Amino acid sequence: MRKVVVAGMIGNGLEWYDFALYGYFAPVIGRLFFPDNDEYIQMLSTYGIFAAGFLMRPVGAIFFGYLGDKLGRKFSLALSLILMAVPTACMGLLPTYQTIGIFAPILLILLRMLQGLALAGQFSGSMAFLVEHAPRRHRGLVGSTTVISLCMGMLLGSLVATAFTTFLSKADFESWGWRVPFIFGFIIALVGFYIRHSTEESPHYTKAKEEGTLSKTPVRHALSGHLTELLRGIGIYLSVTVPFYTLTVFLNGYMVSGLGIMARDAYNISSICMVLMIILIPFTAHFTDVYGRKTILQVITVVYMLSAFPLFILMNKGGYGNVLASMLIFTVVISCFISAVPALLVELFPTSVRYTGMALSYNIAAILGGFTPMIETWLIKETGNNNMMASYIILCAVISFISFLGYKDNYQQELP
Repeated sequence: MRKVVVAGMIGNGLEWYDFALYGYFAPVIGRLFFPDNDEYIQMLSTYGIFAAGFLMRPVGAIFFGYLGDKLGRKFSLALSLILMAVPTACMGLLPTYQTIGIFAPILLILLRMLQGLALAGQFSGSMAFLVEHAPRRHRGLVGSTTVISLCMGMLLGSLVATAFTTFLSKADFESWGWRVPFIFGFIIALVGFYIRHSTEESPHYTKAKEEGTLSKTPVRHALSGHLTELLRGIGIYLSVTVPFYTLTVFLNGYMVSGLGIMARDAYNISSICMVLMIILIPFTAHFTDVYGRKTILQVITVVYMLSAFPLFILMNKGGYGNVLASMLIFTVVISCFISAVPALLVELFPTSVRYTGMALSYNIAAILGGFTPMIETWLIKETGNNNMMASYIILCAVISFISFLGYKDNYQQELP
């Protein structure tokens, strides 16, 4: 179990490091690939390409979900890791707008879409792979390691961004420094591929394969036989993906461009938030193993609704202390919700279509998460109210609250 968890965390964390780099370097990418004098247009364009990667998520969900349910979890996860590493390295080698003109952002879009395709199979597959290995009484805790490793990958990206902006001059950073972490991501992904490839296949998948109960058409079976579970999973995951990308992507740029925080300080705040999330997640996940997931998560959706506007009002007062305090409180709320969701999604679907069902529900919801930085930037610009980003989070929390209605908590049952 320890080997499976460690291998899963390393592979997942490295893939999220690759994917997260774009968000952390969004300001410099905006200047180099979208040379518009209007900073708002630069950021909107940069976040638009960030969102483009999410448009491929449903395609990746179908592709990797089919492979995961037909050929095995391990095969699908190893393939997705390589497919993430290659476009990430290519981003680090990509010529800028000044060199090749309009082809620079076009190529950037294509590489980002390949990343989105790869990540569609990675995270949902990792959740299924780990939770299927876990004993019933620890499914929440084991499932939460996928989120912990996600945060570790994001934290690694944040620490790398902090180091490069701290120790390099602005000229060196914008000319070549930002490229190095992207290229380095390919090397560490190869390490992750080796570790993941050496782990054993999921016991639930192996048993289903031996008994001949795997679906021959997992995509059609998931859509026709488990549509209710699929819609429920989408609704619940909205309160993961939208708040999470608000915290880790949108607020990174907003702290600098909207609140006047130094880039170095903004990265430091992001790193502190990731560390706090890593610390909190296993405790809150274990809590749901003991007391159940549904009631706890439904209460957190109400906390989202009540706290979103006050938190952003505090943040928009400005000053390092106010920003840090609001970000930390927001991190606590997100941690309490996100920790139990991997196990809950696994418990929604039977083994025969689990990878496909999870991949579709997670990745369809992730599309809205991917558009979060762009939508929130647009809301602020169009309304002139810097607190309006809270309304998007509240809307998703309401949908998640409704999605729990009629759901029977399966945390004490064996996986189907």
